[in-house]
Amino acid sequence: MTPQPAKSAPQRVILEGGHVRLEPLERRHAEQLFAVSTLPGGPERYRYLPSEPPQRLEDLEQRIEAAQGGPDAYVAVVDKKTGTVLGQQAWLRIRPEHGSIEIGAIYWGLPMARTPLSTEAFYLFARHAFDDLGYRRFEWKCNNGNEPSKAAAARFGFTFEGVFRQDMIVKGESRDTAWFSILDSEWPSLRAEFERWLAPDNFDAEGRQKSRLTTRPR
Repeated sequence: MTPQPAKSAPQRVILEGGHVRLEPLERRHAEQLFAVSTLPGGPERYRYLPSEPPQRLEDLEQRIEAAQGGPDAYVAVVDKKTGTVLGQQAWLRIRPEHGSIEIGAIYWGLPMARTPLSTEAFYLFARHAFDDLGYRRFEWKCNNGNEPSKAAAARFGFTFEGVFRQDMIVKGESRDTAWFSILDSEWPSLRAEFERWLAPDNFDAEGRQKSRLTTRPR
């Protein structure tokens, strides 16, 4: 079968699930995103991001405005229950001509930890890439020393592809980059498992999962 390019790059659309809403990141999101990034423990989550934790609201506003003019497409992660911005993520390495795209620049704030919100935020990106836009390859990459990110990739069902040694210099440190992917042929079974796990009947009254997400790294 002849490989086909994707339909297009992601557009400025809202992606909505049961727990989160993904909105194109704009200056109006900065105040709530700054608030969550400055909670106790919040700045530490910038350890493996290319940018430093914002020191002022104005710093974050400037970053958002600069990103809007770049090649990547950032979104705000909004908690539907409270209407609060709790994180951000982005489409990176957008290559529709090759049918390949990456999820990255992820900052999921501490209030998203141990909740379905981060899993659904990931799922909405993957579903949009494969089902709506027709991408063949969905990428995840991270600093090889970032064990939580590698564990998340495994949990989400990515295949580990290897390490690019001395790939970058980030914040004055040498970075080895670990690469992961999901292919379009692998997505249908993964989608079914995400939908099973995210279903309301998989959570008790306190929001605790009844069964684990059982994707397996390949």
